[in-house]
Amino acid sequence: MLSVLEEDIKKRKVILEKYNRIANVLGIFKLVLLVIICYGSYNAYKNKYPIESLILIGVEAVIYVITHIFHKKTFAKINLEEGLIAINEKNIKRITGEWCSFEDIGEEFIDNNHSYSTDLDIVGKKSIFQMLNSSHTYYGREGFAKDLLNPQFTQNDIKKRQDSIVELRDKYSWVSYMEYLFSVVGIDDSFPVLIEELQDKKHFIDNKFVKMFLKFLWIPTCSLLVYSILFKYLIAFNIASGLLILQIILCIIAFNKARNYVGVMRKLPKKLFRYDKIIKEIIDTDFESLKLKEIKDIIKSSQVALKELYSIANNVSQCKNGIAYIILNLLFLWDYKNAINLDNWKQKYSGSVDTWFTALGELESLISFSNLPRVCNSVSIPKLNERKNYIQATDIGHPLINNDKRVCNDFVLDNNIYIISGSNMSGKTTFMRTVGINMVLAQAGSYVCASNMSLSKMNVITSMRVFDDLNEGISTFYAELKRIKMIIDKANSNKNTLFLIDEIFRGTNSIDRLKGAEGVLKELSKLGVAGIITTHDLEVCRLEDSYQGIVNYSFSENYINDEIYFDYKLKQGKSKTTNAEYLLKKVGIIS
Repeated sequence: MLSVLEEDIKKRKVILEKYNRIANVLGIFKLVLLVIICYGSYNAYKNKYPIESLILIGVEAVIYVITHIFHKKTFAKINLEEGLIAINEKNIKRITGEWCSFEDIGEEFIDNNHSYSTDLDIVGKKSIFQMLNSSHTYYGREGFAKDLLNPQFTQNDIKKRQDSIVELRDKYSWVSYMEYLFSVVGIDDSFPVLIEELQDKKHFIDNKFVKMFLKFLWIPTCSLLVYSILFKYLIAFNIASGLLILQIILCIIAFNKARNYVGVMRKLPKKLFRYDKIIKEIIDTDFESLKLKEIKDIIKSSQVALKELYSIANNVSQCKNGIAYIILNLLFLWDYKNAINLDNWKQKYSGSVDTWFTALGELESLISFSNLPRVCNSVSIPKLNERKNYIQATDIGHPLINNDKRVCNDFVLDNNIYIISGSNMSGKTTFMRTVGINMVLAQAGSYVCASNMSLSKMNVITSMRVFDDLNEGISTFYAELKRIKMIIDKANSNKNTLFLIDEIFRGTNSIDRLKGAEGVLKELSKLGVAGIITTHDLEVCRLEDSYQGIVNYSFSENYINDEIYFDYKLKQGKSKTTNAEYLLKKVGIIS
């Protein structure tokens, strides 16, 4: 994939250079043509506008307009090529591990009280969100974050999402073009507020007969006014004048109400226009997967409604000029007309507005998930099964670790509990995060970083990065107790649970740690949930002998020429090695 992206960048840079040359030529030509037109106009003025000069100026003006249109289209092509190059370069950074420089880390989605997001690096710095996110709109980012943080999908939903992500993986050219179009829309935090206003079905005027009267009053007014002017009919002129006075009074009465009602439309034209190409591209594309077809149907249903809304927004924007505002309202009751049209639109479409933009956000989210198989060397679509608390994975690895550094393991968890022991830096915590993050991806309908994976749906709950809180007077140990209590409470309410506890009760002495670990594991084992705990304390490993379903695994190290080496491979049984003394000597604390 890396070579494909690099080759595509080379080709696009050649095309970009060509378009830049064309744009420069057209720019110079326009400037020369403008000088010629100005000079011709001056000569025509001096010679009292001979017909030949006027025709020539007219031809030159037409050529200038045509050139300007081509110039504008050339800049659009330049922007497209630059955008696609930037997208390719971003995907290369994902592959080479330079994605940590991406600015969007999903900071606003960070929640330290979430079941797993902080511990598993779902959002924030060096997170799966930062690496995979390709969304560029408010709804896209919200959708992607929600799919990662709260993947509440049925088995059927997951299958449909998997099929769509596989299809998007194979449509890279289309996907990158769509990403560019979404980037043109951009993130606008005010947009959902505007959408909320469009969903408000409050009537501008409740009485439909009054609405009809106000909407069409301009027809007899303008007709009589034109008739009286053409045929100099005084009675018609007097009636038209009376109607004009009535319209002026009506405009004054509802000045604030009408302007406030259509206020949202003053902010929408440009934002809506940017979605035109996106909607057209989706509708014109043939999809194979059911989920993408469903999104297409939703977007297709929005096309007519959004065109009507764009038309209303354009009408509202025509009143920006003061003179135009007076004339349009005087003759056509323009504010009333726009407010009534918007009222009618809301009654017809307001219930669907959120559905349209949520569907577009879902497409962006699916595109983001389709990045994973381009980043990881060994990926697969996981299979869901009906077994309770079951995970089977071959070559499962952590997606946030570069391909050349990632170490993969085989893993089977069959409704039991792993106690993983091992030395410092041997890979215990990373392996636990590997299992957790791949479970989250799998349940979002995504690829996973494993050559093969089968699993049952489980709620993932973690206790890894536990911190004290000086403001609340909470120690690390007490903070961990609260977190583990949360795990037990959630396991009580849902037996389909995967818990991940790192260095259980690290904040207390070994005697209390053993008692605490035994109490927690006894309770979780009794509840029938599955999970993994890690520990440095080999005494905790003795619990395997006392409770059915608890199994010891470990990570270890080797020493060659007084240097420590880790293979990061999971092994059955408790750890038989320690490295604290070695590390103390290594840094010179002891001799």
